[in-house]
Amino acid sequence: MVRTVAVIGAGPSGLTSIKSCLEEGLEPTCFESSDDIGGLWKFKEVSEPNRASIYRSLTINISKEMMCFSDFPIPADYPNYMHHSRILQYFRLYAEHFKLLQHISFQTSVRSVRQRPDFSHSGQWEVVTENREGQEERHMFDSVIVCSGHYSYPHLPLKDFSGIESFEGKYFHSWDYKGPEDLYGKRVVVIGIGNSGGDIAVESSRVAKQVYLSTRRGAWVIRVLSDNGLPVDMKYNTRFVHILFQLLPVNWLSWFGEKKLNAMYDHTMYALKPKHRLFSTIPVINDELPNKILTGGVMVKPNVQQIRGSSVVFEDGSVVDKVDVIVFATGYNYDFPFLPSNVMHKSGHRVGLYKHVFPPTLEHPTMAVVGFIHALGAIMPQAEMQSRWVTRVFKGHKKLPSNQAMLKAVEYDTKDMDKNYIVSKLVPLQVDFVSYMDDIAGEVGVRPSLAWLFFTDYPLFKRVLWGPVTAYQYRITGPGKWSGARQAIFTQFERMFQPFKTRQVTYLLYIHTEDASKIFVFKINVHWYQKGYYTMMCCSAHPCTRWRRSRDVLWWAVC
Repeated sequence: MVRTVAVIGAGPSGLTSIKSCLEEGLEPTCFESSDDIGGLWKFKEVSEPNRASIYRSLTINISKEMMCFSDFPIPADYPNYMHHSRILQYFRLYAEHFKLLQHISFQTSVRSVRQRPDFSHSGQWEVVTENREGQEERHMFDSVIVCSGHYSYPHLPLKDFSGIESFEGKYFHSWDYKGPEDLYGKRVVVIGIGNSGGDIAVESSRVAKQVYLSTRRGAWVIRVLSDNGLPVDMKYNTRFVHILFQLLPVNWLSWFGEKKLNAMYDHTMYALKPKHRLFSTIPVINDELPNKILTGGVMVKPNVQQIRGSSVVFEDGSVVDKVDVIVFATGYNYDFPFLPSNVMHKSGHRVGLYKHVFPPTLEHPTMAVVGFIHALGAIMPQAEMQSRWVTRVFKGHKKLPSNQAMLKAVEYDTKDMDKNYIVSKLVPLQVDFVSYMDDIAGEVGVRPSLAWLFFTDYPLFKRVLWGPVTAYQYRITGPGKWSGARQAIFTQFERMFQPFKTRQVTYLLYIHTEDASKIFVFKINVHWYQKGYYTMMCCSAHPCTRWRRSRDVLWWAVC
């Protein structure tokens, strides 16, 4: 029987794993090598070896309602897209509310995790840690949850860049980038057009003499803003859209999406158009990059062919001279150096984990990896769902298939990803956010049933089908049910609108009678207008009937 659990890492995956352990009556001990929680989202002025690192201006590209944990909404007054400092503040609120900090040993690094000699019988693990004084300790745990992330080991492929040893300027990986201060007045080449490369190119272009963004295969670039200024994920990451993806050909959906993107800025004209289709990989999310290309601050270039002194030669034969700085935004390698090599099964480019969580070759399912996932969606709700499943397996409430069945499932997933996505050594896996969340929710027993909601709670059914797939949906029913889930779903757009309420604005509506003999002027508070319900005041200042807005059309009016 599993009782004690070692949790490695106190980032968002580690925090939610501690909470899931406590909910199942387990005893977690979390080992965190730094002096604080937050993992990736804890900014430090100097990057620390073997730890994730972020830059000073980093703002998340997932909206707050789509990234929060399922039973702890982000405060309504927080902005929809949050600076890293706000995200860390939210994690602090979460940790304090659920009393997680007392289970964390800070400044304690995990040196090794090994199966105990009697593992075939006990399923237990020996965990060796080192504290800040350099003293080692050995611990015995019934189970282990690895939450160490996958942005800790920068990939710096210098051997792929002929002549890099002759470069006369400075070069570094985006992992070391903190801000543009040292790039003032310089000519900068950023290699790689992922989210970090796009952000660094945009930010450095404000102070640099010229920025060149080099890309091997291009990228589709989307905005965080959608129609009417709504967060794009709140508008399109819905169950209805997900159903369309199951019913319609993906090539047609890619064509439709690409057409919409090109209507905003033609990717061919902007030299961004990639070799792949829109839904073959996660797009770059950057509202400012097209504007910087349009104004000349950023010039998009093909892959680098050679470096000669201070000159950079590109594959199309063009040359940029007097380059001062090269930033390698070339991704990350993943590694679990504290784990024995025989624990991690390899499948294609990735670590072969059953449903991206459980090593499939162990005699006992007492180890899990949480947060090692990649999707067009926030890691927080995915890691939370994984941890809820893991702790129920540890507790004995859920049983995994046989090792043979899990290995077969791993190989099937690998082939499926190779077929549907562009995967590589640096991006070894990708899943569809809603499909994966629903799959793991099914394992836990918390997947919302649209049919059941249709007959038992039609107002909630409409919001679950047509609204964004927020994590609250997985607290409606089943183990870990939260009494506030329904209300959280009904009020998610109110929390989205709340940060905009910094200045009261009114709408003026002009409505005339059928024979146009009278015209009435109404003032409507914008916040009531956004909610869809409001009481109108006409120009004579007497209250009129309560009105309902639908698609910005007033169905009828009596004054």
